[in-house]
Amino acid sequence: MPVENVMEKVVRDVLLKHKDELHLPCTCAHCLDDIMALALNQLPPRYIVNNELSPYVRASHVADHQGATNILLTVTKAAGIVSANPRCEWNKTNDLNKNKF
Repeated sequence: MPVENVMEKVVRDVLLKHKDELHLPCTCAHCLDDIMALALNQLPPRYIVNNELSPYVRASHVADHQGATNILLTVTKAAGIVSANPRCEWNKTNDLNKNKF
């Protein structure tokens, strides 16, 4: 049975729910993955081996208002870092356009 970090799903849900509110200059898969990686490195993992428990663990994070706020804050900080320094094709194209003027 594989080990799963439920926090990955929680962070992805939060990121996708608030993506428009974060005013990201780029929402490509690479940038979203960078945001997730930065956020997950700041949050404690929540491992399970029984996938049937995933909804319960995820619901416990939603019910815990302080925990949910901490996750949103962490995702917001990660989004700010990635937005300021995107490592995707958008950034390369944007840099080329800046140099034309």
